[in-house]
Amino acid sequence: MLDAAQHPTPAPAAAVAPPLLEVANIEVVYNDVILVLRGLSLAVPQGKIVALLGANGAGKSTTLKAISGLLKTEEGEVTRGEVRFAGERIDGIDPHEIVRRGIFQVMEGRRIISDMTCLENLRLGAYTRRDNEVRQDIERVYEFFPRLKERTGLAGYLSGGEQQMLAIGRALMARPKLILMDEPSMGLSPLLVKEVFGIVRRINAELGVTILLVEQNARMALSVADYGYVMEGGKVVLDGTAADLASNEDVKEFYLGGHGTDRRSFRGLKSYKRRKRWL
Repeated sequence: MLDAAQHPTPAPAAAVAPPLLEVANIEVVYNDVILVLRGLSLAVPQGKIVALLGANGAGKSTTLKAISGLLKTEEGEVTRGEVRFAGERIDGIDPHEIVRRGIFQVMEGRRIISDMTCLENLRLGAYTRRDNEVRQDIERVYEFFPRLKERTGLAGYLSGGEQQMLAIGRALMARPKLILMDEPSMGLSPLLVKEVFGIVRRINAELGVTILLVEQNARMALSVADYGYVMEGGKVVLDGTAADLASNEDVKEFYLGGHGTDRRSFRGLKSYKRRKRWL
């Protein structure tokens, strides 16, 4: 007779952890008329960087606003589907409550308060907090962005790169679990773009903050992301690991400047032909 102690029953395989953020088949309508998102679904795993790519008007920024609750400020509404964060449904609740739950959006164009100082902008990011560690976190932001400590004047006089750093630093002051970044490279020089994305990677690696990144610079976005989604016409048409997307011929053609060294111009390519490629 076999001894059960010598032949234990194999342990069940570990369950796959659910994603931190789930967007499930959502539709978004503006002004009760304009349908922008059409059954969009995506997932963002805990501790990862996920890139959301697509042409202008694809619905990327609307997706972020549907998650952060900012649709309400623009007469927009999630009319179908669900947005879940840490297992709880958050679509329909107020933006300040979403911030308290751990989501902070870095808006396109920075949106800093120009007639406040850098320090005041950083403190503003902590407005939902009730602890006594704000000063400690300001010093941590200065470790990521040393230039901000040197800038004591009004934030409106900062360079574009410094304003972007301030916007990201303000997000960190909320101690978020998830940061939504909308076009962080917009209006920046190539050197500053490289610096900002290097800091984005550091924030993810050192602080464990999950990041959903909307970015026109697909090459740079895929260089820091773990996974990516491509949007067209308000829905996801392609997804995969960052490495798979970077090597995909369609992604190369439309977002990475051609096939390898054979760079092509698509100025005359009609949009319906682009959509047809994905379907």
